[in-house]
Amino acid sequence: MTNVVGAILFAGVVLYAIFGGADFGAGFWDLTAGGAERGRRPRALIDLSIGPVWEANHVWLIFCLVVAWSAFPPAFAAVMRTLYVPLGLAALGIVLRGSGFAFRKVSVRTSAQRANGAAFAVSSVVTPFFLGTVAGSIAAGRVSLTGASNGFSVWVTPTSLFTGALAVATCAYLAAVFLTAEARKRRAPDLEVWFRNRALLAAAAAGLISVSGLVVVHAGAPRLFDRLLGPGIPFVGLSVMTGLGVLGLLRRADPRILRVLAAAAVFFVIAGWGVAQYPYLLGDHLRLAEAAAPTPTLVAVTGIFVAAALTCIPSLGLLYLLHEKGALGA
Repeated sequence: MTNVVGAILFAGVVLYAIFGGADFGAGFWDLTAGGAERGRRPRALIDLSIGPVWEANHVWLIFCLVVAWSAFPPAFAAVMRTLYVPLGLAALGIVLRGSGFAFRKVSVRTSAQRANGAAFAVSSVVTPFFLGTVAGSIAAGRVSLTGASNGFSVWVTPTSLFTGALAVATCAYLAAVFLTAEARKRRAPDLEVWFRNRALLAAAAAGLISVSGLVVVHAGAPRLFDRLLGPGIPFVGLSVMTGLGVLGLLRRADPRILRVLAAAAVFFVIAGWGVAQYPYLLGDHLRLAEAAAPTPTLVAVTGIFVAAALTCIPSLGLLYLLHEKGALGA
């Protein structure tokens, strides 16, 4: 049951990384689109793409939090006591991002539109960065079970900062591919070229960060490094292959194929990390079995997950399908 619930939690992390990552990455391109006139059409496509679904993507973050505190309470408590600064900043970013995105559409004054747009765009960059630092701190074993921390020493480390930068680059890559596909679907060739070029840049940035980050991971998390190049290497290889496949098909593939391949590339990255981390939940000092709640609780969590999957996943699937067909409006 411990491994089953661990897999459920891992699935939630993957889904949030893919759907939430594309959402955050769209904000990155909103931030870097240029001035009001130059960036008008890219920002319009971003609004059309994420407008109907952006709120739904955060359901996976809530899902991960609920499963973590219910099924693995010692690990959840240690993370919250130790990493409260980046987690608090990420939560603030999510709030500011949502309010900025919602209010910039209904603001009448140009100054208010710009202020809300800036809040949305900047928060879309800093939020995945801080969430990435949390993941890096956990993977590197920086989270103490006692929760002793001054708020900064745990996550302001080379490994955590590298993971934060990689999270931003990955979100930007994922969003650029999704938006290239969206522009092709809407028959906007100029925007397709615009986002395709940025997908290539984001892929190059993510690749450079990943390669250079191996040195950082080797120094800061040697066990993780060894297992990434051991049992995790097939997933790393699959991630590289699917990522290169996306770049090779950007000019001509069906939009749905591009989205699936880009999501697969992100999935394999996270899968490699998960395999390298297993069987530890925190670094190399707290195993899944040691952090797990009693078996009846794990059974209850599994049962609730099955019930939620039977109700929520079809609803979300219908939402994305209607959005894909353009049946939800702008």
